Amino acid sequence: MKSLTPFYNPSISYEDNYAQGPFGLFAQLDKSQQIPTKPATFLNIDVNLPFGMPAGPLLNANYIKAAFAYGFDLCVYKTVRTKFHKCHPLPNVLSVHPKGKLSCNLDTVLADTNYNQPISITNSFGVPSFSPDIWQPDMADAVQSAGHGQCVIGSFQGTQGHGEIEKDYALAAKLVHETNAPILEANLSCPNEGASKLLCFDVDKVERIVNAIKTAVPDRPLILKLAYFPDNERIISLLTHVGTIIDGLSTINTLSAKPVDAKGHPALGENRKEGGICGNAIRWAGLDMVNRLAKYRKEMDLKFVIIGVGGVSTSEHYRQFIDNGADAVMSATGAMWNPLLAIEIKKSL
Repeated sequence: MKSLTPFYNPSISYEDNYAQGPFGLFAQLDKSQQIPTKPATFLNIDVNLPFGMPAGPLLNANYIKAAFAYGFDLCVYKTVRTKFHKCHPLPNVLSVHPKGKLSCNLDTVLADTNYNQPISITNSFGVPSFSPDIWQPDMADAVQSAGHGQCVIGSFQGTQGHGEIEKDYALAAKLVHETNAPILEANLSCPNEGASKLLCFDVDKVERIVNAIKTAVPDRPLILKLAYFPDNERIISLLTHVGTIIDGLSTINTLSAKPVDAKGHPALGENRKEGGICGNAIRWAGLDMVNRLAKYRKEMDLKFVIIGVGGVSTSEHYRQFIDNGADAVMSATGAMWNPLLAIEIKKSL
């Protein structure tokens, strides 16, 4: 498959992408087309197709408007915080070349700028955020731009060091709610402090965060963004604690690895020896998590929706996730390099 120009430019800074993007076809909205679909619902909201983009590539309202125009009907506005948070320096996105699939054991992988299909990339930004006075009006603009059967999901996270973490999550949820985003997504899955310290593995803390969010914003569906859980015990524990309180689970975010250059040096710099990997190499993990969540959802008689994410770049991948139990599917890397992906999936159905 030939790569199109990615709508996010990996060779320039996050700030420049925010100000100048999106690029490629996403800057040419006259080339978009809407494909008729059978109506569906997602968390009681009408959607044309339960397919879209997860937290990450859609930096602001300009990106979301382009994604909607190209038929991505569920669009997650990039994760925001209660205060300004700086982006990691370049490089943030590099192509990685694992031999086959990536394991969940912190593999060492070659990273460079050869973005060949099937594509896998580093995702090393540090969850940057502008301050609420910038992102709130922009998110509100994005929410307003949704067409028929389309929906913005507002992603947010708390920040360590801003008092009790659950209070910062609750404040972030409140600020997102003020934009009129119809669905909230709390990010619990970023490997900022090393893969062993992911927030979603601290079930007691997750429960406190979920309760604080639901108290602050009781009238919006809440999705939790999860990482890959290697063992079933942690999944069961999480579902036992919050399975009846939350409305959806989105999984996965990334798998952590050690990207190195051709000389074996850390490709993201000495201060970032590890980084999250997205794209083709992690699809197995996304499918596996969806499959296990669907199994335990049924066994425990729970009602939450499942959003399948990870390495989706074809209509066949979309169907695999649906067949494994996903209620919705999202693509980040695949969509970045192929802005026509939603149109292709709709044509295939």
